[in-house]
Amino acid sequence: MSGERRFRPLAESEMSEAQRKVYGEIAAGPRGGVRGPFNALLRSPELADRAQRLGEWVRYRSSIPEALKEFAILVTARYWSAQYEWHAHHAHAMKAGLDPRLAAELAQGRRPSGMSDQEGAIHDFCKELHEKKSVSDANYARVVKHFGETGAVDLIGVIGYYTLVSMILNVDRVPMPGGAPAPLPPLA
Repeated sequence: MSGERRFRPLAESEMSEAQRKVYGEIAAGPRGGVRGPFNALLRSPELADRAQRLGEWVRYRSSIPEALKEFAILVTARYWSAQYEWHAHHAHAMKAGLDPRLAAELAQGRRPSGMSDQEGAIHDFCKELHEKKSVSDANYARVVKHFGETGAVDLIGVIGYYTLVSMILNVDRVPMPGGAPAPLPPLA
């Protein structure tokens, strides 16, 4: 990611009433602040509101177990080379108990070795959906076996929401917090 941020940060004093309302709801919610894609999203307050509500559900209420949900987010961040997203969710994934080796191999663009059956099902479903825009019967069946049909739909929701977030972050060129280096190497 090169270049300056495209959507300059908005001060609350510059926001419309609709923007301030959404900003306040995001700040008071479980995220504990307004970061990442939300500065750009505030340019469209209704979209920002709907996106933050979907994101809150996907992140905090999804039926996918926490470490596996974070793994799906990392697969999505790697697919989009979304540096900020990877940076933010790598920490969440480690806290949730994801094996650091899986994240390290994924960051390098490799299929992580030694995954559990559930991790492999999540990885392969996400990767196939991103790359082929569909999922084979075999990968669908693996996810349903472990997580049920609700889990399959929730996983698609995770992938879809974090694809939106990754695209916004990449278009906006959101910098790493504190000037940290970009965590993902370029893919060959």
